[in-house]
Amino acid sequence: MNDSIFVSIIVPCRNEERFIGRCLDSIMANDYPKDRLEVLVVDGNSGDATRKIVREYAQKYQCIKLLDNPRRITPCALNIGAKNAKGQMVIRMDAHATYEQDHISKSITYMEEFNADAVGGVIRTVPRNDGFIGKSICIALSHRFGVGNSAHKTGTSAPKWVDTAFGICYRKQVFEKVGLFNESLPNTQDMEFNLRLRKSGGQILLAPDIVSYYYARSDFRSFCANNFRNGIWATYPFRFTTIMPVSWRHLVPLAFVMSLIGTAALSLLSRIFGWAFLAIVGAYALLNVCSSVGIARRERDHRLLFVMPIIFAALHICYGLGSIWGAIKLLGKRPS
Repeated sequence: MNDSIFVSIIVPCRNEERFIGRCLDSIMANDYPKDRLEVLVVDGNSGDATRKIVREYAQKYQCIKLLDNPRRITPCALNIGAKNAKGQMVIRMDAHATYEQDHISKSITYMEEFNADAVGGVIRTVPRNDGFIGKSICIALSHRFGVGNSAHKTGTSAPKWVDTAFGICYRKQVFEKVGLFNESLPNTQDMEFNLRLRKSGGQILLAPDIVSYYYARSDFRSFCANNFRNGIWATYPFRFTTIMPVSWRHLVPLAFVMSLIGTAALSLLSRIFGWAFLAIVGAYALLNVCSSVGIARRERDHRLLFVMPIIFAALHICYGLGSIWGAIKLLGKRPS
């Protein structure tokens, strides 16, 4: 590892009093030299104790700085950080996550070894609150049936080139090459940026031993609401960019839910569509149950056999419904 490289870390945040302290603790516990590091916490006018906590850390650690984000949204925070970053490498870290102590050093090592334009790691999803439902939600968000081929969520056994990762370290010149984050995208701005990077010929490496811990929503209602919001931003971003702003896997729930709605509606006209509806439901139920059985055996908890099918279905259906709503907004035909 070349520890002479100056690294800038950007931490967008807003109302993260519960998590910002443990996030900064994990960053400062990293084995990278502190005199070759700056941590730019870009706050969106938090109304809780977030700013007070960050100021306390800034007094303790000279490398931590608090910047203001008047527009409050994440892409603006990232752009403020990128414009103020002094480092040759720029790492985006989320406030509601913690990081292994070798996150920075391994990012630099992989960057040099593979000559990558960006290097990121995998997420180990953990519940924000202890409880069985929270555990079940985290399992769904880390399982291939739940999130498809998102290798940074499901894990990988070896370094691989991907379309996105977590806790990504970028070469500073990447921003000069492809521009900044799209400020019209409050969500999915990282995916759209990474796709622009890849379209320009850049490469993103996923390293299996760069590990972060992401605190996911732990109650069922918030889980469903968040999936619906995420679904909206799988389709609505098409309004704000000329490139494909998401990966194809983000559109699978849309296709699934649309097929259910379409065949159910058309079954009123022809029995064949009723059979098609039952075939889709049956195939999905089979995959869902098989995945849930495997999880229950792996975790040695029979309760998961009954809960996981509900969690998976909520994940996919809420996401798909959100994507439909995003498409309606995209077409400018909002229902009253």
